[in-house]
Amino acid sequence: MGSDRETLRALLQYQRDSFVRKVEGVDESSAAASPVGSGTSLLWLTNHMADAEARWVLHRFARKTEIDDAGAPAPTMAGAIARYRGVASDVDAVIDGSPDLDIECPPFDDQPAVNLRWILAHLLQETARHAGHADILRELIDGQTGR
Repeated sequence: MGSDRETLRALLQYQRDSFVRKVEGVDESSAAASPVGSGTSLLWLTNHMADAEARWVLHRFARKTEIDDAGAPAPTMAGAIARYRGVASDVDAVIDGSPDLDIECPPFDDQPAVNLRWILAHLLQETARHAGHADILRELIDGQTGR
């Protein structure tokens, strides 16, 4: 059994990989289209996952103001997946560079203070939730299911 950092990172990476498996291989028009009333698409979800990790860890926690990989949403699935993986790599570097998971995130938007441990738990939950959304969207698009 590893440290909290190792455990949270391993669980987050498992969910990231699961998410990517659900969105890879879908054709571009299907990826950008939405089979549900909310308008959610696989392309939008993939860009959203990159944005969520960048917002929470890179912008809010690490206070980075310019992040190359977290730029504008990618217009293609290949680009969105590459963007998500690039942001995840940057996020992992911040996590690895933090001496302690209990370090608090600077306050933002009048929200209560949270620490890096809370942020990682939140991202784990959000990634798992959106992997489920991606699984349903993919099943509606082409019938593919699975982990």
